Amino acid sequence: MKILMVCLGNICRSPLAEGIMQHLADEQGLDWQVDSAGTGNWHVGEGPDRRSVRTARQHGIDISRQVCRQFKVSDFDRFDHIFVMDKYNLRDVTALAPDGQAEAKVKLLLVDKEVPDPYYDDKQFEPVFRLIEQSCKDIIKDLTGKPYASE
Repeated sequence: MKILMVCLGNICRSPLAEGIMQHLADEQGLDWQVDSAGTGNWHVGEGPDRRSVRTARQHGIDISRQVCRQFKVSDFDRFDHIFVMDKYNLRDVTALAPDGQAEAKVKLLLVDKEVPDPYYDDKQFEPVFRLIEQSCKDIIKDLTGKPYASE
């Protein structure tokens, strides 16, 4: 299974989502590959925001080696599922979909609400981590048909 996490700049939310999902999938023994991208190109080639790196590290997840990249139309072919953080990401990514099948791969990570962007508020990184973590556990349950088994 190949999963792509997408936010605006690929420095805060989607790197966290990539790291969390890969960590949880690995814990469950799932042969999943997780990546992340941004709809914008401002941070291409950079690492994740230091606050995302720190928050992930506090939970035993290392995202420091991730490299920011921009979403590409070819990602529709490369990934089975594409999870976006907010309605703007949803709009921007689905606008690039070459057909209905590609568009159907794109969903909000939190299903019916958005992942808040913590960029302008240092205190939001931990709550955002928790939202993403729970959603990733729910996705694992949905995609495998089995509940996420805690350690």
